[in-house]
Amino acid sequence: MEPAILAILSVVAGSVSVATYRFIKRRNQRLLRDALRKKYAPDLPELKNRETTTVVHPEAEIIDEYEEEIPPVVRTRQIEELTEKDYNEWETRDNSRDENILELRLILEELLVEIPPNDEEFDDEERIMELGVRETWIEENDEELEEHATFVEREDVGSGIIVEDSPPENDDLDHRLEREGGKSGSVQVSLAWDDYNDLDLHLFCPSGERIYFNNRNSECGGELDVDMNVKPVSKTPVENVVWTSNPPKGSYKVGVHFYKHHRKRKTKKSCKFRVRVSLYGKVQEYSGVIRYGKAMQMVTGFTIGNQEDLTKNYQNHEF
Repeated sequence: MEPAILAILSVVAGSVSVATYRFIKRRNQRLLRDALRKKYAPDLPELKNRETTTVVHPEAEIIDEYEEEIPPVVRTRQIEELTEKDYNEWETRDNSRDENILELRLILEELLVEIPPNDEEFDDEERIMELGVRETWIEENDEELEEHATFVEREDVGSGIIVEDSPPENDDLDHRLEREGGKSGSVQVSLAWDDYNDLDLHLFCPSGERIYFNNRNSECGGELDVDMNVKPVSKTPVENVVWTSNPPKGSYKVGVHFYKHHRKRKTKKSCKFRVRVSLYGKVQEYSGVIRYGKAMQMVTGFTIGNQEDLTKNYQNHEF
């Protein structure tokens, strides 16, 4: 066979091999994403548009509502956007976090006699009593909880599964926030779930502060203005962290902790939740599942500003 023909056949075979490799890679990525959505957010439908971007606000965007230039905003990658190799590495880190919370003995013991499984209301005295129990537990375990939170904060991949485009039509998160008097602002992060368990929202700020139930108002302007189900008072709870004024530039992490399992009707040790992140008017939602006794989850994160604006660089941490 002529050398020229051999060369042509070699080029054709190489092109076919490259095309086949790319096809298999895209197929495996799609199958992995579908599997992760079913595992971590079983109620979500399949994505219609699989092309995602981490850019929330590009450079020099101006939104009329704010009447000012919006800084660039980029979100973290989520587990469903990872390659199989990267996901396996994330899963190894996640298992280490589960081991860490056990080693630190941060599984809340049953400090009070459990409430019988009914739908009775709780008076203010009982709620104050439970708040006191939680404050005592925090005082006794403050160093360990801070160590675990710092361990979780190092993660740069979010465990939340992306909810496509906009929240479902039957989503009542806005109604819950209005019911509880939740504020809105330039940056707002809300957590909702659908049973009597006590989940807690933790917001890691660029300054190193962590906003949560034991630090409701940060020095950088963030506020936890809604905190629910210390007592199992609602099966449609919501929590909310908001910056009503301009937030500082830098990297933020959104954590969810399963603080306490309340033995109420249809309230299990596995809890589905959703997190809504509103950044200068653009809304993104994430869904997930967390089990009682497991590590705090880093659900998602975002960075406001350019690289030179950052006041805290998480990439310097080692796992």
